[in-house]
Amino acid sequence: MGFTREDWQAIALTLKLAATTTALLLVLAAPLAWWLARTQARWRGAVAAVVALPLVLPPTVLGFYLLVTFGPQGWGGQLTQSLGLGLLPFTFAGLLVGSMLYSLPFAVQPLQHAFESVGRRPLEVAATLRAGPLDTFFHVVLPLARGGIIQAAVLSFAHTVGEFGVVLMIGGNIPGQTRVVSTQIYGHVEAMQYPQAHALALGMLAFSFAVLLALALLNRRSTRVFG
Repeated sequence: MGFTREDWQAIALTLKLAATTTALLLVLAAPLAWWLARTQARWRGAVAAVVALPLVLPPTVLGFYLLVTFGPQGWGGQLTQSLGLGLLPFTFAGLLVGSMLYSLPFAVQPLQHAFESVGRRPLEVAATLRAGPLDTFFHVVLPLARGGIIQAAVLSFAHTVGEFGVVLMIGGNIPGQTRVVSTQIYGHVEAMQYPQAHALALGMLAFSFAVLLALALLNRRSTRVFG
């Protein structure tokens, strides 16, 4: 059983959502991960717990609160309306916000561990050469943390591809706008179209295996190079 036109539409939207989420997360998560790796502030633990919350929180709970927050009566919805952006629920922008929050720990934690593994010595050497903070970060820290950056990108992309609860709550199931692969599979099952659901589910299974295999090879290579 091959893919239908609606299946290809859902696959394209899923890839677009995952690529956009990953790109934005890498930019936004890097300073947060750097702060978590370097700070001794007393609220560091609380911030780390908030970042990790999507790992243990049921996706439907997060999706529900996003739906309420960005709805017509929520503070987020009133803010986006006052800015002329309209309401985010059941739009691609809303789907993107939900995906970024849900995948946040998959970007921050690998980056944080990579920044911590850099250590203080390279930073002290850069300081003796009179390198500024930004020069040190972009030309010393980021190259040394390359493995963690790749892990963060791969995990964020893969996790966004597999989302279901959050995207269903905040995005709904609108063809061509918010219907991604996971909700397309759900729709096939509801319609008792099991061969179509099987084709998409098998594709997701193969994709997940490829991601885990790539990460294992990456970790093995990093161990050889740095270990």
